[in-house]
Formats: sequence, structure tokens, C-alpha cells
Amino acid sequence: MNTDITVRRLDAGKAAALKEQLADVLLDCVEGGASVSFMLPMARSTALDFWDKVADGVAQGGRTLLVAEDEEGVIGTVQLITGLPDNQPHRADVAKLLVHRRARNRGVGQQLMLALEQAAREQERWVLVLDTASAAAERLYERLGWQRVGVVPGYALLPNGELCGTTFYYKQLDGHST
Repeated sequence: MNTDITVRRLDAGKAAALKEQLADVLLDCVEGGASVSFMLPMARSTALDFWDKVADGVAQGGRTLLVAEDEEGVIGTVQLITGLPDNQPHRADVAKLLVHRRARNRGVGQQLMLALEQAAREQERWVLVLDTASAAAERLYERLGWQRVGVVPGYALLPNGELCGTTFYYKQLDGHST
């Protein structure tokens, strides 16, 4: 099996063209228990509507969408949200790092995050913020130099309705400091 993984940035048109594959990744993650804003059971139409909204955000310039692909198609994705208030032109939020279960433990998340950091630099965003409810994601972020801010207990729900804590992280890129 070919293990080559390609990460690329999608414009709005390409995001719309790949929304079926993106929906597959989102559905797989939610069905696998990921706390990424959706509850079970999740309809495919809900996932498709979400990706339509993401494509709109990309078209409006307030969101950057990256995907990871292998020989079978899209296996992961992450977003950089730059459509923030006027007093935060240097900051961005990281959202929805999703990796299909069939592609886990292959470095997909790391490749996506490194590409996202490069996209942030290109957009002159040097303070990045994210949150997660996943211990595996926490390990990845910490390996990549993200700073843990803290945990808010009971912040969100897992797809099955169980409360979960959420850990917040930030990263300052390229020697910028506050």
C-alpha cells in the first residue's frame, strides 16, 4: 500500500468539489467519539451542510481549509480561522483537526498542523489558539510546541451526550511574543 500523504490548501471551489469526502471524514470522527461540535446520530446532510458553510468561509476569506490525502482520497483536514475582530489581526483560531480512523498513527495530524502553521505565517498570523477534548491530540500539540493554558471541566459534550473537559492551547510562531 502506498503511504504517501499529500497536504494541500483548498479554495472554495475545491472544497465544494470534495465535500462528500470531507463529510466522510467528519462523520467517521463523530462516530468514533470525537468532540467536534456534533452529536450522534449525525445525518450525512448535517455533515454536508457544515462543509458548505466552511466553503463559504473560505470564499469570504475568513477561513483557510487544508486537507490531507492519500491514494484513496481525503483522510484528514484542519482549518485556520482568520475572520476575527479588528483588534486581532495577528491571531487565528485552529479548528476541526480531523483524521479518519483508517489513517490514524501515520503522521497525518502532524503534517496538517505543520502546514497550518505555515499558512498562518503566510497570512501574518503568529498567535494561534485551539482547544481539544482528545488526549491523543493533546500529545500531538505538545510535541509540536503548543503551550497548554488549562482545562475547563464539562465544557462540551461528546457525541454520545457525555460531558467532557476541554483543554485550551496557544502557540506563538516565529519568535513573536506579547
